[in-house]
Amino acid sequence: MTLMKHRIVVLGAGYAGAFAAGNLARRLSPADTEITVVNAAPDFVERMRLHQVAAGQDIARRKLTDVFAGTGVRLRLARVTGLDPERRTVAVTGEDGPGELSYDTLLYALGSSAAHHGVPGVAEYAFDVTGLGSALRLRERLDDLGEGGSVLVVGEGLTGIETATELAESRPGLSVALAARGEPGAWLSPRARRHLREAFDRLGVTVHERTAVAAVEPDRVTTADGTVLPAEVTVWSAGFAVHPIPAAAGLEVAATGQIAVDRSMRSVSHPDVYAAGDCAYAIGENGRPLPMSCASAGLTNMQATAAIIARLTGDEMPATGLKYVGNHISLGRRDAIFQMVGEDVRSKPWYLGGRTAARLKSGILKGAEWGIAHPTFGLPTRRRRAAPASDRAAVRAAA
Repeated sequence: MTLMKHRIVVLGAGYAGAFAAGNLARRLSPADTEITVVNAAPDFVERMRLHQVAAGQDIARRKLTDVFAGTGVRLRLARVTGLDPERRTVAVTGEDGPGELSYDTLLYALGSSAAHHGVPGVAEYAFDVTGLGSALRLRERLDDLGEGGSVLVVGEGLTGIETATELAESRPGLSVALAARGEPGAWLSPRARRHLREAFDRLGVTVHERTAVAAVEPDRVTTADGTVLPAEVTVWSAGFAVHPIPAAAGLEVAATGQIAVDRSMRSVSHPDVYAAGDCAYAIGENGRPLPMSCASAGLTNMQATAAIIARLTGDEMPATGLKYVGNHISLGRRDAIFQMVGEDVRSKPWYLGGRTAARLKSGILKGAEWGIAHPTFGLPTRRRRAAPASDRAAVRAAA
């Protein structure tokens, strides 16, 4: 009698998906579980470094075939086009055309892309750094700009600040400006805000505060009050949006389109679906939704994998901390800000800045890179067996 393996499908091989797949492979026996990762691109994308890619720096690429080699994880290079949670199937399309994958447990970790907010011209004329392809397109466009070319980064969040300062440092011949709806870094402590302003001044970044962009054109933007700002290149960093696939499939989603999950990262409407990373609407320990960030990807993927493993093995589910502790902002290669926050998400008075903070950020990035290169942290000699199929069916029926 052939044992039917429990099929786990992980959608997305970003920080959340890749780490989750490796953790599942490390802790679950391949004798009765089968793990498949679906990703559109063949390489792992270090999203936290895409502003560096756009600035012209060379970042080593790591093929996903190498990442998952020897782990037992199956890799399917394809784009996810649909989801049927009632049939427990995922529609994909790749080099071999459209296809379909069946699952027993699904971990949805497809991340996010740039949110256009309905602003005219963003889709047609603006660039972004939310994906490798878009970052490389921006890099190519910047290469074509002559001395003194104008670049406007729209958005005062972490991505906008990091992109503006990186471009200004790496490409000093360009005129770099930042358009902010409010004050850049308004959530930082007073001393950290002063550090940020000094970094903008040092790098020659012009800041347009309280400036809402109403339209983007090929060589300029128009603000809500009618002001025209020159921009031979507009970089859109005004927030993130998730793909509408979960909502279209009938999963319960938040107003943001993120999958509504419980404390275990399990869909509140479909118990065979879990979510991690930017696409999960997860409530942190402070009672507020976790922000879309790499830090949240780490927290949610650890909780989701712990819940899936506990469910399959019949163990008690451990609770992973869902506490957002702070922001780490690169200001070029030699400067950074590390700002701790409290439970109310307000910045604490203390912050770390300068080269020490930059070295700390570099260490975090290298740690994440090592983790991706070793997703199972070395397979153990003993891995957990799943509970019998009859027990799993009982668990599903009781959910």
